[in-house]
Amino acid sequence: MANRWLRPEVYPLFAAVGVAVGICGFQLVRNICINPEVRVSKENRAAGVLENFAEGEKYAEHFLRKYVRNKAPEIMPGINSFFTDPK
Repeated sequence: MANRWLRPEVYPLFAAVGVAVGICGFQLVRNICINPEVRVSKENRAAGVLENFAEGEKYAEHFLRKYVRNKAPEIMPGINSFFTDPK
């Protein structure tokens, strides 16, 4: 029975689904643990709307966003410049 489902053609599908589930799990854990708008405990939920702009800014401006902000939106800049720059 296992031989029927574990064919080599199915491995890329397992990998793609595994990566997607991993990304979703990472985002869920990140939101639950460090998002300032998510409050899991009852005491924090009873506090209502908080004016914590500094904490929200810290959450939104994470390392990856700061790193990518000044980069060109290209996937392969070397190949793009080779085909687009006239020389």
